[in-house]
Amino acid sequence: MRIWLLISMVAGCLLYAPNVSAHGSYGWGFSKVGEGQPPDVGKYGPLLEKYGGYYMDHTDEKVVYLTFDNGYEQGYTGQILDVLKEKEVPATFFVTGHYVNSASDLVKRMVQEGHIIGNHSWNHPDFSRTSSDKIQKELDRVEDAVAKLTDQESMQYLRPPRGTFSERSLAETEKMGYITMFWSLAFVDWHTDGQKGWEYAYKSVVKQVHPGAIILLHTVSEDNALALEHMIDELRKRGYTFKSLDDLVLKDLLPNPLQSLSSP
Repeated sequence: MRIWLLISMVAGCLLYAPNVSAHGSYGWGFSKVGEGQPPDVGKYGPLLEKYGGYYMDHTDEKVVYLTFDNGYEQGYTGQILDVLKEKEVPATFFVTGHYVNSASDLVKRMVQEGHIIGNHSWNHPDFSRTSSDKIQKELDRVEDAVAKLTDQESMQYLRPPRGTFSERSLAETEKMGYITMFWSLAFVDWHTDGQKGWEYAYKSVVKQVHPGAIILLHTVSEDNALALEHMIDELRKRGYTFKSLDDLVLKDLLPNPLQSLSSP
């Protein structure tokens, strides 16, 4: 199971130019522009936003959103939670069914310490090639399992497994009440036997950070666990604030007071 999940994540976490198959199956990705600037996601940004999804916060404010993907537990999530608690940083953890079953105590702790649990599907399938009924079942199983374990009774945020999607899958999951959350900052961090030291993880985040970034990290990375406190301290030193995905979505739902004042 662990090997299968790792292969799925490698196939899905495309970090550079977006790609599309002949069947309309897209792989989320981007082209890096430069330090301090958001990446170029091409036409897939507007496509995602058409169905109420996000990959970043379009703002000049120095705010970032920390998210983690949890396919299986490698022994580092507890350390990550310790750092988040000490630094008072909110995060969203996107979990699979395997993770909920195998690391239930950590799932409970996430919610108890004020973090959000997002849906990463039960079996990590390619949603672009999965029927709507199967997608619904995949998502319902995770939501129900987390609700039985924790005080989080429902789920709002979805990270499509493998980073793959189609216009149909975006439309269907929106109808199911989910907000798709991709990312605008990531790096190859999931190879558990190819860690490069915490400084590599630290520099990978710091050099890509930009206002409004949704940061994707994987909890299977020892480098990330060791680098996290340094990342947080450095970004705060640069004037960045860490907010939750709830803050991002709520901001878009509330009316802009400046626009209201300028309206006739």
